[in-house]
Amino acid sequence: MSEQKEPKVHLIVGTKTLPEIALRRIPGGYEAVAAGDALRRLIDASFAGASIEVMGAGAEGAAPVQGLDVTDIRMAGATTTVTLMKSTTHAVH
Repeated sequence: MSEQKEPKVHLIVGTKTLPEIALRRIPGGYEAVAAGDALRRLIDASFAGASIEVMGAGAEGAAPVQGLDVTDIRMAGATTTVTLMKSTTHAVH
């Protein structure tokens, strides 16, 4: 069996790429585990209106840039998980 790999994507906040933030695909968006300066930039962008986007390459070549909105922030111990949904998608809890 061949293992299907998820396309490599990276987060862009404002004009800065944040490769240190691990992204996990979820329905309608991504979950990001962030800390330190990267977390601060992500939270500042969500309140200041800066763009939050994900960009990457899939199996078919370059994927388009997708705009994201912060919809949830969960803190547990030293881990902060931020839910980022595509700008046209809304999470229902």
